[in-house]
Amino acid sequence: MDFWSDKARGLSPYTPGEQPRIEGLVKLNTNESPLPPSPRAVEAMREAAADSLRLYPDPESVALRETLARYHGVAPSNVFVGNSSDEVLAHVFVALLKHDRPLLAPDVTYSFYPVWAKLYDVAYETAAVDEGMRIRVDDFCRNSAGAIVFANPNAPTGIALSRDEVARMVSANPSIPVVVDEAYVDFGGETATPLISQFPNLLVVRTFSKSRALAGLRVGYAIGDAGLIEALSRVKNCFNSYPVGRIAQAGAIASVEDDAYFQAGLATIVAERGRMTAALVELGFEVLPSSANFVFARHRAVGGAALAQGLRERAVLVRRFDAPRIADYLRITVGTAEQTDRLIGGLRDILG
Repeated sequence: MDFWSDKARGLSPYTPGEQPRIEGLVKLNTNESPLPPSPRAVEAMREAAADSLRLYPDPESVALRETLARYHGVAPSNVFVGNSSDEVLAHVFVALLKHDRPLLAPDVTYSFYPVWAKLYDVAYETAAVDEGMRIRVDDFCRNSAGAIVFANPNAPTGIALSRDEVARMVSANPSIPVVVDEAYVDFGGETATPLISQFPNLLVVRTFSKSRALAGLRVGYAIGDAGLIEALSRVKNCFNSYPVGRIAQAGAIASVEDDAYFQAGLATIVAERGRMTAALVELGFEVLPSSANFVFARHRAVGGAALAQGLRERAVLVRRFDAPRIADYLRITVGTAEQTDRLIGGLRDILG
């Protein structure tokens, strides 16, 4: 620590979901897909693992951006690509969210936001979600913020705002950037991407990690007005002008093109989410309405810490956040039917 900068000393890093090595583990703590990625994506990556790897990838990811533009009905100039949505969001904090007035976010949301704010010296304020853990749109229409960021569906609650609610928030803040993090939107939310043409201050951030089962690939992207995308490109090219590798670009393109596989996978996960929710309610849990690939639930009689520890002792891993308002909740990834059965069996055992 003798050689650390003052900045490094003052940081409190984000803590990712645990990745332990436990025999027979049921891993429901990091919102990874229980399904394999598209076979077409896997084959495309195998083909890309060739002699061409000695060459740098396309620094602008043109083919991938064109594929995403077609998929979302926008122009390639409206698409920015990076190594995971986390990297994209980090660039967003530098390029769009640092202003004289503070950045506004929900008090219960993705816990990486305050970490980036600290890293990049962005003043950060929160607006409390309501008693049902819902974002109160009116609190984000008060015109005192320098920028807004929120996840939709929110994390870790899984609760989604409608597109009309997002539009109301963005229209109330025409002079500041509004960033919507849609990491989980494919599982039941309404994407804000159709609003891009209407609102030049709106940026939507997406990922291949969740719904496309490519968390190991680390590909994310943003969709927005060309002026917002240019700002991200300027920042990216000050960090790393070759951000997405050849194999990752090939796999991501093939995944987008295999829409039938994608839609079938979503339907499977949504159905299993419903089955898991019903089983948890039967055990006495309060389960928030989820539009994500996880549920956020608390038991009416037993605390979250005891439940998480009891499940871990039974080789079932879930996520718990030791934070105000949500310490008794468990965030549980939707897994396979067999994994759900292990989860429910473990909870029955704990609850007696």
